[in-house]
Amino acid sequence: MENKSSRHFWTSLKKNKPAIISIIVLLLLIVACTLAFLSPYDPNKISVAERLENPSFKHLFGTDDMGRDYFTRALFGGRVSLMVGFTAMIMATTLGTLIGAISGYMGGFIDNFFMRLIDILMSIPSFFLILTLNVYLKPGLITIVIIISLFSWMTVARIIRSETLSIKEREYVTAAISQGIKTRKIIFKHIIPNVFPSIMVASTINIAQAILMESSLSFLGLGVQQPNASWGSMLQNAQGYMSEVPSLAIFPGLLILFTVLSFNILGDHIRTTFEPKTQEG
Repeated sequence: MENKSSRHFWTSLKKNKPAIISIIVLLLLIVACTLAFLSPYDPNKISVAERLENPSFKHLFGTDDMGRDYFTRALFGGRVSLMVGFTAMIMATTLGTLIGAISGYMGGFIDNFFMRLIDILMSIPSFFLILTLNVYLKPGLITIVIIISLFSWMTVARIIRSETLSIKEREYVTAAISQGIKTRKIIFKHIIPNVFPSIMVASTINIAQAILMESSLSFLGLGVQQPNASWGSMLQNAQGYMSEVPSLAIFPGLLILFTVLSFNILGDHIRTTFEPKTQEG
């Protein structure tokens, strides 16, 4: 079944040009940010004599208000944004999957408790709550990742719960229950592997949302602190020089746009590929 699904995914991917382009864009960005240390420029080195230069062969993205090479800062900033996205996604998806699977499988009081908790959390404007928490907590990368993760798991939990409610009624699960197999083993061996396509879709969406959230917090000055950079903090710094050097806002803005758009397109492809299989299975 898994081999069939994999073959179907790659076959349909060949016909989906936007998804192929998205994968290429993401791979290029990840490789470029990973190899950022190969740049001849120090991302934090100040050079007042070269401040606010336009893009050129020497400085591909120009320089910022402190004369730092903007291309190098964009690559190192991409490391931060992508790391936040992937780390927050892993934490939120893991938490959401566990809670959703346990809630859907156990039912009763446990299900009601988690669902009401999710309803309460989702009714609160999460971004403003994140802003409030971030003000009282010590600013930094770890704080951002934890905060974003804590407010991103609810949607995943709901999706996994609805899938679990369907899967737990299937023959192989009822057979496992009748044989006295432990609940923990049923959840991890039968439930979670069969909701994996939904987990994949939720993961790609969560990465995009985490990158946007980190960019928003950094744009407001509550994210990554100087001299380090992220795409959001670069946009924040570019505010005062929009009319002078618009490229300072254009380049990080485009990087955020391409990254988030690519993850969303890839998530849509995964959803349309695996959803029919999930429903049939």
